[in-house]
Amino acid sequence: MISRLSVSIVRACLRAGTGGSPTAVLDETRLSDVERCRVPVLAGASHAVFVSVGGSDVSLRFFTAEGELPACGHGTVAALAFLAERAGGTEYRGTLRAAGRSFAGWAVREEARVRAAFEPGPVELREPTAAECGLVLPALGVGRDTLAPGTRVASVGRARLLVPVTSRAALAALAPDFGQLQSACDRFGLLGCYVYSVPTRSGRIAARMFAPSIGVPEDIANANSTACLAADLAGRGVTGIAVDMGDSLGIPATITATARPGPVVRLGGTAKVTDLIRLP
Repeated sequence: MISRLSVSIVRACLRAGTGGSPTAVLDETRLSDVERCRVPVLAGASHAVFVSVGGSDVSLRFFTAEGELPACGHGTVAALAFLAERAGGTEYRGTLRAAGRSFAGWAVREEARVRAAFEPGPVELREPTAAECGLVLPALGVGRDTLAPGTRVASVGRARLLVPVTSRAALAALAPDFGQLQSACDRFGLLGCYVYSVPTRSGRIAARMFAPSIGVPEDIANANSTACLAADLAGRGVTGIAVDMGDSLGIPATITATARPGPVVRLGGTAKVTDLIRLP
């Protein structure tokens, strides 16, 4: 039964201690997948993370209103904050499992907030096809005057389109046709589209993630897409980035990522457990 379940609300990927993506985190329980999809809706979040602790290993499952995801970056940051708060002490380290993959996660408690990091795994990159660009870019509202070089299809679990635009102003002005975008993404098996501004010399970037195919028209924070971008930029000499998201929704969020040869990407974010609620 889903009613009266205890759910922690974790604001993941805060910016200067504020904003962050509200994420529902709860202990693994006996629910059908249909019921799991209802949890984020009832909790007022875009994503829910189900946490199962078995000895030193922690298994994670991620759901949106539309179904299960093989991976979720900001959901992993939220889960690490949840685990660190429960463990007490200053530091938390654990082995996380999701979609058949194991990886290490770290968290450091800093007063009321938790700084978390993990390695999301290998990133696959390829050039998009003309057909993909021909359908997806118009649905996004990205034209030749605002498109910058370097569009890629990237995957860490599921494929998504990385689309660079010339400026933060061009990014802020986007108003996608969500019905058209969902149809295009579904046709090519894309999770969604991560549109970002050209990096500054310091590696500061603004981004917006549109994913209507998974029930999230626009995501406040999308860490796995940030990992994909970090892997792509590492091949162009950019080894560290800080990505600002959520501004168009009035909820600021920031995700950091570093990449070393391989590339091996490490994602980071700050989170805070803000509420403990019971589902209606």
